[in-house]
Amino acid sequence: MTQHTTETPATPQLLSGNEAVALAALHTQVALGVGYPGTPSTEILEHFGTLGGKARWSPNEKVALEVGIGVAYGKARALVTMKHVGLNVAADPLFTVAYTGVDGALILAVADDPGMASSQNEQDTRYYARAAGVPMLEPASSQEAYDAFFEAVAISETFQRPVILRLSTRVCHSRTTVVPREPVTAPAPAFQRDIPKRVMIPAYARPAHRRMRQALQAVGEHFEQSDLNREFPGEDRRLGIITSGVATVHAAEAAPDLPMLQLTTTWPLPLERIRRFAQSVERCIVIEEGDPILLNDLNAAGIPATGKPEMYRFGELNVERVTRILNGDTRPETEPPKGRPPELCAGCPHRISFAALRELDCIVAGDIGCYTLGVLSPFEAMDTCVCMGASIGVGLGLRHVLPEDEATRVVSVLGDSTFMHSGITGILEMVYNRPPTGHVVLVLDNGITAMTGMQEHPGSGRLLDRGPAHRVDIAELGRAMGLDEVIEVDANDVKHNFAELLRDVLGRRTLALIVVKKPCLLLQRQLRRDAKATAASPQGK
Repeated sequence: MTQHTTETPATPQLLSGNEAVALAALHTQVALGVGYPGTPSTEILEHFGTLGGKARWSPNEKVALEVGIGVAYGKARALVTMKHVGLNVAADPLFTVAYTGVDGALILAVADDPGMASSQNEQDTRYYARAAGVPMLEPASSQEAYDAFFEAVAISETFQRPVILRLSTRVCHSRTTVVPREPVTAPAPAFQRDIPKRVMIPAYARPAHRRMRQALQAVGEHFEQSDLNREFPGEDRRLGIITSGVATVHAAEAAPDLPMLQLTTTWPLPLERIRRFAQSVERCIVIEEGDPILLNDLNAAGIPATGKPEMYRFGELNVERVTRILNGDTRPETEPPKGRPPELCAGCPHRISFAALRELDCIVAGDIGCYTLGVLSPFEAMDTCVCMGASIGVGLGLRHVLPEDEATRVVSVLGDSTFMHSGITGILEMVYNRPPTGHVVLVLDNGITAMTGMQEHPGSGRLLDRGPAHRVDIAELGRAMGLDEVIEVDANDVKHNFAELLRDVLGRRTLALIVVKKPCLLLQRQLRRDAKATAASPQGK
């Protein structure tokens, strides 16, 4: 387990859950933090860097996790951050590092988005912990997120397992008081060769699978005694609540007189601890956001419990919804007032492209980014949006099967950060399996990952801390990969004739990449502020 130095009184801090994780990473001497920006997880790495930690944005989540695995193979501590859908991208290395194990700590901070405030689905990361065989912790507040990170490091190093720290929107963004601990020491990085442990050919993977299951059983025994799982006494023993994550906070406020068991170690489940609690009350109800995963696990283990009605499976829970669940209230819920719909910023360079796509009645395979707002009025110029980088593959699929007059109207649209994330392999597919009518890919290059708050990427020429970095040129990459034509245009230069340019390119039936370049207006403002701050600093002078 992690060894603590002599503790001293600490000044409480008001922190979001993301900031608390970043502070814990600093205090546990995480050697490297890597990830890909995605709401609600983005601020973890940004704050870790601000605090002085070594933080890096990776091109995508798979690469980030692979870098983190390398750090942990070197007996150092790694933090890897992403949102829930990012774990889909990182799933391949996740399932195998669960077999190989690690020598240093490997912590995946994964943020779920119940209610889809900024996501394309309500995916539940708890499934991944079970499927991959990876221990999971679920904090309910900033203090718990801070404390759980310390425990995650200890578990990871003791049992040599990667650990998932499952967060959610409310935990990530809500601010609560955090009392920091004294920072802990970290082992010196080192690499020890162990081929059967780390090289997953079948002969080595078979015993590795058995080791993983044995380690998971040992973690489960440890979790049975964990102080992170807390029981709250209640006067009314007719009903007990079993809960986890932020649902704990809602349940405690909705039913302060009911006994409650809060689970923070949610995989492997401390089933005997839960069984004892269940036997202490007349009946149990599980309060959990999202799918009835915890409920199903308890019922499968022979622990009788009920859950929430199906209508509460969707969206975030709150005190009112938990109260309704406890009362068995299944009447239709009041619709929340409709807010102002999002839209592309006034003066956004993407507007020129979407106006042209609408004018030409293109079939638009879209992608994930702020430009996804092109689907809304007044443009309504996006026909599909599946996941990061899917625009190219989906567009190619349409090109292959549609009648010729429709196929020649198909355009794939994605942004510069998305292109770096997972668009490059789509271009490979494009040049390898060429559609008969050719294809057109439109990259809206505003120089930044704008949707999540102006994060850098390999094509921006800057690192996470805005320092200089090598800039990958999208157009040059397209030429090197063998596209028939690569066209770079300035959004302002083609403002009045972009539709004509696009019409001509579509008519040529080539494999074409059009890069529409114009820095995001918010980025220009940010860079001006950075320049002023640099000039005003002693180093700048």
